[in-house]
Order: sequence, then structure tokens, then C-alpha cells
Amino acid sequence: MRRLIPADLAAFGAGVKPSTLRDWRRRGLIKPAGGTERYPLYDPVDVLAARDAPKPRRQLQEAA
Repeated sequence: MRRLIPADLAAFGAGVKPSTLRDWRRRGLIKPAGGTERYPLYDPVDVLAARDAPKPRRQLQEAA
């Protein structure tokens, strides 16, 4: 059984800000493994995988 950690500790362990973790969650790169909507808990392995995954970029629109 893996231990789950709170978002702030997960972000610290990955070397990112908590807002980055929230952004990854919004973009579908990571999902909480437990906890509640307000206080999600993450598997450290999932957090490190999200950190190392290629990030999709927005397409710039050319001016008409």
C-alpha cells in the first residue's frame, strides 16, 4: 500500500508550486488518489510522473 500525501507536500517534493499541481490537475495530467475535493491526496509516484511528462502547449493564433 502506497502512502498518499497532501498537495502542498506533493508539490514541494516535485519541486513545483502548489498552483502548478492544481494546473496539472485541471489539465488532466494528474488525478488525486484520495482525500476530498478541497483537500486532495496524491500518490508521490503519480506526482513525479506528471512532473516528467511532456506538457501540451497552446497553439498561438496568427493575426489575420
